[in-house]
Amino acid sequence: MSRKSKVFTGLPEKKLALAFILTAFAALFLGSNLGPFQAFNYAGLNIYHLKFMPFVNSYYQGLTLHGVLNALVFTTFFISGLLWYLPAKEMNIRPNMTFSWISYFVMLLGLVMAAVAILANTSNVMYTFYAPLKGHWGFYLGLALVVVASLMVAFEVVRMRQVWKKENPGKVTPIVTFMSVMLWLMWAIASVGIVVEVVVFLIPWSFGLLDGVDPQITKSLFWWTGHPIVYFWLLPAYVSWYGLMPKQVKGELASDSLTRLVFVLFLLFSTPVGFHHQFTDPGIPAGWKMLHSMMTMFVGVPSLITAFTIGASLELGGRALGGKGVLGWIKKLPWNDPSVAGQLMAMLLFIPAGAGGIVLGSFNLNIMLHNTAWIPGHFHITVGGAVTLTFIAMTFWLLPHLTNRKLFSKRLALGTVWSWFIGMIFFSTGMHWEGLLLIPRRAHISNMAENLQGVYAGAEFPMMLTGIGGGILWLSIALFFTVILGTIFLGKKDVDVPEVPFVDNKWASDTGLAAAMDKIWAWFAVAALLVAVVYAPTLYELFSTYVSIPGQTPW
Repeated sequence: MSRKSKVFTGLPEKKLALAFILTAFAALFLGSNLGPFQAFNYAGLNIYHLKFMPFVNSYYQGLTLHGVLNALVFTTFFISGLLWYLPAKEMNIRPNMTFSWISYFVMLLGLVMAAVAILANTSNVMYTFYAPLKGHWGFYLGLALVVVASLMVAFEVVRMRQVWKKENPGKVTPIVTFMSVMLWLMWAIASVGIVVEVVVFLIPWSFGLLDGVDPQITKSLFWWTGHPIVYFWLLPAYVSWYGLMPKQVKGELASDSLTRLVFVLFLLFSTPVGFHHQFTDPGIPAGWKMLHSMMTMFVGVPSLITAFTIGASLELGGRALGGKGVLGWIKKLPWNDPSVAGQLMAMLLFIPAGAGGIVLGSFNLNIMLHNTAWIPGHFHITVGGAVTLTFIAMTFWLLPHLTNRKLFSKRLALGTVWSWFIGMIFFSTGMHWEGLLLIPRRAHISNMAENLQGVYAGAEFPMMLTGIGGGILWLSIALFFTVILGTIFLGKKDVDVPEVPFVDNKWASDTGLAAAMDKIWAWFAVAALLVAVVYAPTLYELFSTYVSIPGQTPW
């Protein structure tokens, strides 16, 4: 292969990145338009009997569509496009375009298969799909293809990094590429659980090749992936906060070494934490549950480092823009830039989100809140807040960059991020509050309105907050897609098109800590060993007492 054929060229890569990201937006559009109806359910408004959408027959079908499309499909497509494109551009290496396009079409096929199964009202298993609820084989096979395609993207990014290392001996991986590679390696380990669950158990079960499966085993395998997938969603936001935001605020990355350390720690500690979702489950010894709880606390360490490092990077930018005094730099940040403002607000949302994660990861506190509305309250302020708001904000420079069109309306873009921020505060506050009142999660409570007053006395105000928040988020989605469609179809071409704001990382070093952390395969091996140590004994016991349970399809 000639040197010229390896060089990042721009247009072909932009087309594929755009395909991934626009497909992500299509999933977000449908899933987010179902989201407010989940909020209205928790406001005590039973609207499902109105048949507002012809393909939604029940609350649980709507909940499954909302969860799968927003939490699984939107995020995976967006991340695959973003963290395939950024490393290729930063390293100036052209990806294998044929292989990369195949990964996109495999992922798209998986999306279509899973969506058809849900729309046909055959797979209302929600996005936490484990036995005994039994979906159609197309649902499981479709999601398996989405995961396989994401691993194909991971393989290509790691391959490009290997090519770059051969051409640049002795140099450490560029910072955005390093973060991206560590995320993909983490996902390769984390996805093992769900791959085994789906391929070994759920697909044969749904085809009728197995009479039943063990719910405890499928649940444990699901949460092997189900919690670290949160970091699969979150770390792309970190990539932007560390690798792009400092340039956007006219600053610099405060510490290259701490940045790399954070991603090494996430690789090590993101996956061996799943049992903290199973504190009430039998069959898992309390000691192993406690160990997973401790490992969950370890994951908090890189987030605390991030608070310091990103805060310092932003302060450098704010002071470079003229900020004075202890906090004067904050108001000097470019709050009039919707991409910056949205990500700053995402960071603010992540503060209570992280605190809630510590609560839910605690062995004793989790028992009090298990299966209450607190859980989706925490989930939404984390994934719907910190992650999705960052992705939305990034889009306001990324979409113009990929389409060579000017952003349609800066004012509407600012309205989008502010309304999302406010709506998420209302919604998540209401849900957390309801959880403290023991209102259950994933329950069609609005069809029991006549019982709510007695059973959930005092919940009227937080339920109202949840409904208001859902309405504001609905408005935000309308504003967002107005900006997206306006940019694509009405944005002026080749006018003020932004480049990727890669950070000017003057603290980067090719020696010392940076070189040690660049030994990615050593860290990968340690992470895999750690997962084996904390999962193997319990899984061995579960498999040795296998209990076959037939599937349940209550819809």
